[in-house]
Amino acid sequence: MMKTKPRATLASLSPANFAMVMATGIVSIAAQNFGYAAIGHTLFVLNNILYLILCILYALRLYRYPAKVWADINNHATGLSFLTFVAATNVLGVQYIVMAEQPFMGLIFWLIGVVFWLIITYLVFTLFIIKEKKPDLVHGLNGAWLLAIVATQSVAVLSTLIATHSLPSIRLELNFIAFSMWLWGGMQYIWMMALIFYRYNFFIMEPSELTPPYWINMGAMAISTLAGSLLIEHAAHAPYLFSVLSFIKGFTVFYWATATWWIPMLVILLIWRHVYKRFPLRYDPLFWGAVFPLGMYTVCTQHLNQAMQFDFLDGVAFLMLIVALIAWALTFFGLSRKTWRWLTA
Repeated sequence: MMKTKPRATLASLSPANFAMVMATGIVSIAAQNFGYAAIGHTLFVLNNILYLILCILYALRLYRYPAKVWADINNHATGLSFLTFVAATNVLGVQYIVMAEQPFMGLIFWLIGVVFWLIITYLVFTLFIIKEKKPDLVHGLNGAWLLAIVATQSVAVLSTLIATHSLPSIRLELNFIAFSMWLWGGMQYIWMMALIFYRYNFFIMEPSELTPPYWINMGAMAISTLAGSLLIEHAAHAPYLFSVLSFIKGFTVFYWATATWWIPMLVILLIWRHVYKRFPLRYDPLFWGAVFPLGMYTVCTQHLNQAMQFDFLDGVAFLMLIVALIAWALTFFGLSRKTWRWLTA
């Protein structure tokens, strides 16, 4: 029993588990930005442990169950979930730069993130395009598709931060990469969100289908706002960015407004799912996909405030920090409880 249980768990390991690192990292940064250094540092240390454990588990899964990994990659519902690794890697890289002041470590994580962004993005979309048997829109499309935007924008965010610590000879190239990825992420959102919104309004949505990753509807725009805000903040030291500053400002506010619109809608749908439809509320790795957008909205609002020289959004960011911390704590409690039951079963 003790031999088969770890194997069965490893074989069925969800590709979306790296969202745990994404969520922990961004909540850590949010707490640090508001001066809660103890919380931020604790979560930073924990995030390094979680990242290492998950890397080992996924390496073992790839070694022992390559067919299952390939099946997940070639599945419309799960393929893009592997991009949580890219986003998690870049979020951890951001933590090393802004919290530990170690830009070299940030560069290492950036290199890993870029390489796997290229591999996973082109592999998954190529497989989807050339497949002879494809699911319909209802069964093939979900909120996890927006991880393509999150992963892309995470590269933009980390590229901008690395550029500020880089040699002047390569700063232009890094800023160009950051700006290009920011634009590409926005274009991806327009494509995918049109399909998701169509799915919402013209097909029946069962409570079981309205999974937590749909919160990435908001999270994808929140990280786009963060990337834009960082470009604005660093434009003074980058003539290339300064030349398109008005464009960046306009689209950054556009992204933030879109993210903000989604929050009440997602809360209403959450109540409909778990209160009106009484869908069971139990721990699932997918819930980290809802925690991450809350933390990201907090951080992006903080930076938008700074970039645009607003003052009136501080209260909004602080409120969202409280919500993000509560959501993280509840989800981590669910994970701990499930792990304990698994160990003692």
